[in-house]
Amino acid sequence: MLHEIRRRAAIGLIAWWAFATGITASSAQDDPPVIAAASDLQFAVEEIAAAFAAETGMRVRLSMGSTGNFARQIRAGAPFQIFMAADEKFIDDLHADGLTRDEGDLYAIGRIVMMVPHGSSLVTDGQLDTLAAALEAGEINRFAIANPEHAPYGMRAAEALRHKGLWDDLQPFMVLGENVSQAAQFALSGNADGGIIAYSLALAPNVQELGTYELIPEDWHAPLRQRMALLNNAGPVAEAFYDYINGPSAREIMVRYGFGLPEDE
Repeated sequence: MLHEIRRRAAIGLIAWWAFATGITASSAQDDPPVIAAASDLQFAVEEIAAAFAAETGMRVRLSMGSTGNFARQIRAGAPFQIFMAADEKFIDDLHADGLTRDEGDLYAIGRIVMMVPHGSSLVTDGQLDTLAAALEAGEINRFAIANPEHAPYGMRAAEALRHKGLWDDLQPFMVLGENVSQAAQFALSGNADGGIIAYSLALAPNVQELGTYELIPEDWHAPLRQRMALLNNAGPVAEAFYDYINGPSAREIMVRYGFGLPEDE
């Protein structure tokens, strides 16, 4: 209820601000705020932004990529107004350095899946037993994950593989995506046997039709607690979008893409 009140208040503030300054909703969109969003959100946040525009007449620009790379860009002065990270640690660190307005809000809990393309000799298996067997038999050519050096979904994939005892043996066959969206492209391109990607991407219709997937146990890795924050230069449109993400319409979309909600923890 509090988030809904804040959302409506923010939207009302935008309407007042546009009237008081003589700027219409359409002309204010000449320079819409840029939202830095982790690539696991690609399909979900596009739907949310479209719903926000339809409901309010206000638009945002989405920039999708690796959480770690975005954090570095923000430290270098990139003009994002909201940062939707795939791992809350990055928000915590930015806030500690005074680069966000506050500690932000937890907006989703992510999951990882093993996914293989149609026609692969590898069989989908969330317990990774088939991956272990294929490695032992010398039947793995390439296996994709996001780069664990800066992509949270890659970090969690690496943790799951270590939990299963496969990390070291898999190194010669590893293909690293710059982010989890690129890892999904590699995993399903037909040039790899499969990979570990975000559940939210596997659920997208144009991805789901390319292969099969199975959830990896969530206790095999640290939780993907996804947090967002307003950056210090955030304007009224970004504030309204931020509150919209915490509202019922956006949360319904998040659930449809396999995300857990903060209250479900």
